[in-house]
Amino acid sequence: MLRPATTDDIFVIRDLAHAIWWAHYPDIISPEQITYMLNLMYSPDALHRQMTEEGVQFWLVKPDTMPVGFIAVGSKGSGSYFIHKFYLQKTEQRKGLGSTTFHAMLEQYPDLQELRLTVNRLNFKSINFYFKIGFRIESCIDVPIGNDFIMNDFVMLWRR
Repeated sequence: MLRPATTDDIFVIRDLAHAIWWAHYPDIISPEQITYMLNLMYSPDALHRQMTEEGVQFWLVKPDTMPVGFIAVGSKGSGSYFIHKFYLQKTEQRKGLGSTTFHAMLEQYPDLQELRLTVNRLNFKSINFYFKIGFRIESCIDVPIGNDFIMNDFVMLWRR
């Protein structure tokens, strides 16, 4: 179900991100912001830095075939973790794979007590999915990310 990704998987993750974002985000954020954020977070250099310097562990979903998504998790210490990225191809959504992936990820972190993530406040489909698996909204944040773009997000919390 999940396989730890390595720097050898950077181009697979980049390609998945581009396909998933262009299928999902045009109704939520502008094409200019999508392009900017993909370049900011999913360039080979950015992915390499996240994996090797920032302590973010990427996991490929369904790695026995061509991966259909990925999840990226970082430790915040003392059983607290953060989901930086959680994406599945649109064709794989609404089949139970998201919930299965989430629970498979939890098994990788036995000390996990709480988990946070951020999600765009207009990303209703994802917000509803996170509610379904037990997250709740903790706060609202507006984060400038450069180039006059702002991420208007909910911070969501899940506790064991």
